[in-house]
Amino acid sequence: MRSHSLVRSYCMFLTSHLGVISPAAKRVFHQNKRLILPLLILVCLALPDLRAITITALSDAFFQVSVFVAATLFIYYYAIDHLPQLELRYLNAKSPVLEVSFAAFLGMLPGCGGAIIVVTQFTKGQASFGAIVAVLTATMGDAAFLLLATRPTEGLTIMAIGFVVGSVTGLIVNTLHKTGYLCPTDQKHTPQITLLPTKIITLSKPIWYIAIIPGLLIAFLLAFNIDLSQFGQYTTITVTHFGALMALFAVFMWALSSKGESYKEVTSEDDICSPPSKLTKVLQDTHFVTAWVVASFILFELLVTVFGLDLKTWFLNYAYMAPLIAVLIGFLPGCGPQIIVTTLYIQGVIPFSALAANAISNDGDALFPAIAMTPKAAIIATIYTAIPALMVGYGLYFLS
Repeated sequence: MRSHSLVRSYCMFLTSHLGVISPAAKRVFHQNKRLILPLLILVCLALPDLRAITITALSDAFFQVSVFVAATLFIYYYAIDHLPQLELRYLNAKSPVLEVSFAAFLGMLPGCGGAIIVVTQFTKGQASFGAIVAVLTATMGDAAFLLLATRPTEGLTIMAIGFVVGSVTGLIVNTLHKTGYLCPTDQKHTPQITLLPTKIITLSKPIWYIAIIPGLLIAFLLAFNIDLSQFGQYTTITVTHFGALMALFAVFMWALSSKGESYKEVTSEDDICSPPSKLTKVLQDTHFVTAWVVASFILFELLVTVFGLDLKTWFLNYAYMAPLIAVLIGFLPGCGPQIIVTTLYIQGVIPFSALAANAISNDGDALFPAIAMTPKAAIIATIYTAIPALMVGYGLYFLS
């Protein structure tokens, strides 16, 4: 009964306030769909029955994910400079196996940068179709940062699986198709747009300078199940509200740093600014991952608390459906939907087999330039990645 009253109060709140939204405000929402998430969070915070679970979800998202993702991104982006940037055409001339393996290696790396490199080289005729399939099979996108930051062993395992499966799949595809298959002949190069760091990102830097060290310390204490109440009577509630405020801050930074007018702008990471800045990129990606994790956490809590839907029980009863559902979600372009799948795994809702299936089938942000420049190749490559995704997903399901 209590869940029904929560739903009624939520609906009444929305109904009573939707009518006062001006046409100008509606245009703002249409032009910036990213604002929907932070405003929905504020609505949940305004409702007394939803306030506690919303604050807890926000705090958990910050201490369990955001601070570790920020630290992982910082280490990764400063280490990636030492990775040699090789042309796949040169590697293909040396050995087709070497080309496909290196493409899978680039895809295995966290984030979508390596996959986008291979897609770009394919559109210029510098990479084979097998290399495209290999990199799209191996990539996990930004969801890899989330998994490595929270479950490093599983993260490294998924990366290894992606590399092996991507390499094998790419080689098989190159064997099935002749050289130059689906390679675009009329190459249209889109002029690169130079983006300056937004004021929002600039303003967020001092906040993160202050919050990251205490955030990491608190996160480690919570990870080792240290009782924070021993440090003072109000320590636990102070820490919870600090984490919730930082998560809400990150969500607003993500919402205000880009218009979010299209599906791509909502579900993919922001473009690199010029001049390139590692710290700016770390903050952009941290805000992006945090926003989708917060959405996942709050959605999960609302489904359980308000609607009484026990996802864990559902997936236990219908576990055989999990890999298939994960593969279908992997068809969606962008890293956002894949972060939701990874979050569900971290929360113990879906099995490892579903996570592996999604990691192999999803193409991350690399699918956007592929669809824009070579749509036929993008569709066929996505279909190819689904085959090993289903095989690995259900193979792990039956072995577990």
